[in-house]
Amino acid sequence: MAEVEVSKKSRLAALLLCWFLGEFGIHRFYVGKIGTGILWLFTFGLLGIGMIIDFIVIAIGDFKDKDGKVLRDWGIK
Repeated sequence: MAEVEVSKKSRLAALLLCWFLGEFGIHRFYVGKIGTGILWLFTFGLLGIGMIIDFIVIAIGDFKDKDGKVLRDWGIK
């Protein structure tokens, strides 16, 4: 099984941004996905459906940043 590269971005920060500002795509801007962040901004998180899917994907630990690295670390020390 191949080892997955882990992002330096906080999974907790992305999850909270998605929960509170997901309809504006702020969590996507946070991880560097500017293009889809703009899409989320103008479509209100793809009418809320995309935001809910992103929230679930972040929560289970499969969301990736712009470099394809998975957000795994909660960022809590």
